[in-house]
Amino acid sequence: MKPKAISIAGRRVADGQPCFIIAEAGSNHDGSLPRALKLVDAAAEAGADAVKFQVFRARTLYPNLDVRPRYLKTLGVDKPIYQVISEMEMPFSWIPKLAARCRRRRILFLATPFDEECADRLEPFVPAWKIASYELTHAPLLRHVLRTGKPLLLSTGGADQAEIDRVLSRLRGGVALFQCTAKYPAPDDSLNLRAIPEMKRRYGVPVGLSDHSTDPVLAPVAAAALGANLIEKHFTLSRRLKGPDHSYALEPGELRGMVRAVRRTEAMLGSGRKRPHPVEADLREYRRGIFTIAPVAAGERLTRATVAVLRRGGRPETDLPPERWPWLLKRRARRALKPHTLLSLSDVRG
Repeated sequence: MKPKAISIAGRRVADGQPCFIIAEAGSNHDGSLPRALKLVDAAAEAGADAVKFQVFRARTLYPNLDVRPRYLKTLGVDKPIYQVISEMEMPFSWIPKLAARCRRRRILFLATPFDEECADRLEPFVPAWKIASYELTHAPLLRHVLRTGKPLLLSTGGADQAEIDRVLSRLRGGVALFQCTAKYPAPDDSLNLRAIPEMKRRYGVPVGLSDHSTDPVLAPVAAAALGANLIEKHFTLSRRLKGPDHSYALEPGELRGMVRAVRRTEAMLGSGRKRPHPVEADLREYRRGIFTIAPVAAGERLTRATVAVLRRGGRPETDLPPERWPWLLKRRARRALKPHTLLSLSDVRG
């Protein structure tokens, strides 16, 4: 099934179009508006299509209990998850300021809402909804954002095929999926990039990669080669900053390198039609033709001693290609021929 295209702020996301690249700033602002604005600038300078933040409230994400996830401890964060989320909340007053900065920097502003109130605050400013893997089964939130008619970008980390089937069966309108591994960072052997073309075939929607691996280039480039329509990658101003999402994120120079690598990969993939490229024109003129290698008198029979198949050395192809060699050896010269003459049918008697 050919994926059905979606449009994000006039940008077509479909096969045959460049990957839609989202620089995921997430909550790497660490509560600083100047840092959030610098993240917008870094994403724009890297050449990303969009920069994405996360907007949530601890009270609508977790119960206020002393729960300390193992993955946060491995990142050096030993606090209750409720406290961590509370400290990472983005003030709603930032939203118009970040959107305005994105407009000035000519990059799209996106943000992931984690509840209906956050979605309502974002709705005037975002051209599409990105829904995190954890919220894939949050049916009330999905129904709420679908009412806006904006495209829905769904990450599928931790989901199985049956769950994705159920979610998509209830959705209408523009949808794209992300293959995603909900581990931070994600091991190489967990990425399952071959799911990208399979999901495109099964669901008939654009599919991309939300990449949590640490390598700045390898998985995005491989995903692009497999036909990914979108790429999302976390980034930060510095991995030395404190906070749960900095350690596995790209730094600005790496983000620029990733965007360049994906664009170069797309250029390398080409159209898929096998035909000579203009840069190969010289090669075609160095293919072989049939030459005299000794003087040939008019009316003389052509033999292996007087003609040979040689490279044309930049001369145009004639109407006597090498496959006519057996036929030629039974013919005579129509006129006297000097050595090193590139033969055409007009030089021989039929």
